[in-house]
Amino acid sequence: MIRIENISKSFGNKVILNNISGVFRRGITNMIIGASGTGKSVLIKCMVGLVEPDEGYVYYGDRDFTHADRAGRIEIRREIGMLFQGGALFDSKNVEENVKFPLDQLTDMPEDEKLDRVNFVLERVDLTGVNKKMPAELSGGMKKRVGIARAIVNSSKYLFCDEPNSGLDPVTSIRIDNLIKEITEEYNITTIVVSHDMNSVMEIGEYVMFMYEGRKIWEGSKENIMEAVEEELNDFIFANKMMQIVREKSSL
Repeated sequence: MIRIENISKSFGNKVILNNISGVFRRGITNMIIGASGTGKSVLIKCMVGLVEPDEGYVYYGDRDFTHADRAGRIEIRREIGMLFQGGALFDSKNVEENVKFPLDQLTDMPEDEKLDRVNFVLERVDLTGVNKKMPAELSGGMKKRVGIARAIVNSSKYLFCDEPNSGLDPVTSIRIDNLIKEITEEYNITTIVVSHDMNSVMEIGEYVMFMYEGRKIWEGSKENIMEAVEEELNDFIFANKMMQIVREKSSL
């Protein structure tokens, strides 16, 4: 479980996050949604220590990450996997080297055990036999699956996915959504997905936090999101529907 309490962050005079609190539970797909520029990515950066909040706390279980010393943060970071937009693979490394990278950086595991672990997670994301391929040889969906394999190779307890469906076609997007959900349940991970895609919300969103202009406007499940009365959320849902219609027409 990850718990955030009263997280606030400003850059200069611009308030990016305004007193955000929430609880992200293990074994379910937690989603942070909202339009671009609402603070979603800054929030998860605060949660993993890439950005320091001005106020508030981030807890991993009962461990205070925000105010932990360097050794305490390193211990928690070893339990975190991240899937970045576009996969963020190293272009100069092949698939095997990309997936193995966290093991090289964070563990003293023998090389043969590292390779066994790499092959295990590649098989789990249905990419057996692509070890020596370079990122340039992969499709967008394959890059995302390599990114997921890298994120879980170190037996992560916490998985952060930043816009995992960005740039993917609808069929591949559904496949990535389902893979994230399956891995979350199978390994009992605390997973947080940042997205602006309502299709993903309705597919896998078990806990959903909606952000608007740096504030948490609504939280709940996909089952009750359509009953929300918040105008900002309803406008967001409507805009998503319109964009989907435009995409469907343009593909005809």
